[in-house]
Amino acid sequence: MGMNIAEKIIEKHIVSGEMVVGSDIGLKIDQTLTQDATGTMAYLEFEAMGVPRVKTERSVAYIDHNTLQNGFENADDHRFIRTVCKKHGIYFSRPGNGICHQVHLERFGIPGKTLIGSDSHTPTGGGIGMMAMGAGGMDVAVAMGGGEYHIAMPSVIKVELKGKLRPYVAAKDVILEVLRVLTVKGGVGRVIEYGGEGVKTLTVPERATITNMGAELGATTSIFPSDEITKEFLEAQGRGEDWVALSADEDATYERVVEINLSELEPLAAMPHSPDKVKKVKEIGKIKVDQVCIGSCTNSSLMDMLKVAAILKGKTVADTVSLAISPGSRQVLDMMAQNGALSDIIAAGARILECACGPCIGMGQSPNSGGVSLRTFNRNFEGRSGTADGQIYLVSPEVAAASAITGYLTDPMELGDSLEITMPKKFLINDNMIDAPIEADRMNEVVVLKGPNIKDFPVTDALPEDIKASAVLKVGDNITTDHIMPAGAKILPYRSNIPYLSKFCFAVCDETFSERCKEVGGGFVIGGENYGQGSSREHAALVPLYLGVKAVVTKSFARIHRANLINAGILPLTFVNPEDYDRIDQGDELALEGIRNAIENDGVITLKNITKGLEFAVECPLSDRQKNMILCGGLLNTCK
Repeated sequence: MGMNIAEKIIEKHIVSGEMVVGSDIGLKIDQTLTQDATGTMAYLEFEAMGVPRVKTERSVAYIDHNTLQNGFENADDHRFIRTVCKKHGIYFSRPGNGICHQVHLERFGIPGKTLIGSDSHTPTGGGIGMMAMGAGGMDVAVAMGGGEYHIAMPSVIKVELKGKLRPYVAAKDVILEVLRVLTVKGGVGRVIEYGGEGVKTLTVPERATITNMGAELGATTSIFPSDEITKEFLEAQGRGEDWVALSADEDATYERVVEINLSELEPLAAMPHSPDKVKKVKEIGKIKVDQVCIGSCTNSSLMDMLKVAAILKGKTVADTVSLAISPGSRQVLDMMAQNGALSDIIAAGARILECACGPCIGMGQSPNSGGVSLRTFNRNFEGRSGTADGQIYLVSPEVAAASAITGYLTDPMELGDSLEITMPKKFLINDNMIDAPIEADRMNEVVVLKGPNIKDFPVTDALPEDIKASAVLKVGDNITTDHIMPAGAKILPYRSNIPYLSKFCFAVCDETFSERCKEVGGGFVIGGENYGQGSSREHAALVPLYLGVKAVVTKSFARIHRANLINAGILPLTFVNPEDYDRIDQGDELALEGIRNAIENDGVITLKNITKGLEFAVECPLSDRQKNMILCGGLLNTCK
């Protein structure tokens, strides 16, 4: 029986376990990446492990999230990361060089290699045929130290692409259609693999847009074949020697096949407040638009920017609209400047932001109260923009640019003439803002510099015999890591300071949560379906750990967040009978008697509701490795 692309890469990298769907497997990791919002903690964890030099083929640290320097905190974190990189064998991409996923695709990604990053949109690398996965910072630290990265062996869904996109229909519309079909839960435990004749009509940047937003499906990763189009892209980046051919066997098998006819797609938009709440632009209608933001790791490639420039050329942004554009990398910005596209965009009235994540992570450009903001980003969770009642729509660059001109949501197919944009034969290559580490025999010359805002990793304890505490919070379905641990310009500078960061934990759901947790010494969090979807930020586990959360009991978990809870030593429990969720109220006194013995011996776990005199069956499926982590009190304790 033949193999699909994901299976081929896994087979070459599997170190432990068996390739049986659902079973725990350990993978050798070739490359890692971090960004500064999660990187500081990842490198503190790496230091704590005592490994002198990274053992991967290539590890890169990017500064692209916390780039607004309103105080010393972000600058101190950047300095810390820079010195850690120089000492321990990690490449350092300076502030302004670009967004991690865009730059990694351009300069470092290699087909057939494994990549994990402390950012949930690391699957962008699947656009060139990498097995690229988002992970918690501690998992990245372990991989840098030469350890395996553990996942449940995924099943694979094939998305069969047919036909060819019409003018003004974009790769963004492809992934929005996939989200409409599969939903934000449809990819959990799965790899999304793209195939079919339609693949040959998509450029690498278009493929990367699709794999990038595969994170919103909850998928382990998404991946395209590595073909002649991939080869041409790498050659244009001066990296033709990195290309290898990679495709599924003709008799490869899949869990299911989803067919999408590119020729039939129309411009789409994800409406507030979920990436899978997708409708056709023309169905939504001509709603008034207050703001348009173009960029993010989803849609900031040179191709995207050239399309935007072509639509804006000779026109003026509507007087009711604020248009902000952030190119994905310095390479993109340089080439825009040289070919005149940047001038066309500026002349139209756009505000040019630096090459960074910016508004996507809530770092500036919050819309006005109740404002409608069209964004080419990947997430539109409530409050993520920095404006609590902001109405955020996710759209393609073509829809965004057309709407910026008219002042209302506009189907760009109404513009008429098609866009004639082609991939360059050669990209402008200048890596002088990527710093190489010092040689291993000189590493002791480097002093790692830590600012006063960088605090120690939270203390974790071994799992006790019994847990008795109250339900300190009850939340609903699809709780995101933005709900648990918000981002934004006011909060991100404190990602290295867990005690201060704890003030904002679950503030979107309950402003009193942090103080109540501190008063009672923590307790249980009760959640619904798909708890912890969204970002890979391990702070959504580390901060509850600091606040004394002992266990999270839900109907189901998102993959990365569940792994982060286990890494932190917090029990991730699920109801055997989901309707039992309705039989617990916030404030109820709960108990897990004999929990250590139950975990140690794979016994039955019973959750008692002491307040109501009820008992519930809950489960906590763990591999032997995960069981050991929970018993020890987390991954760091296990490593020590």
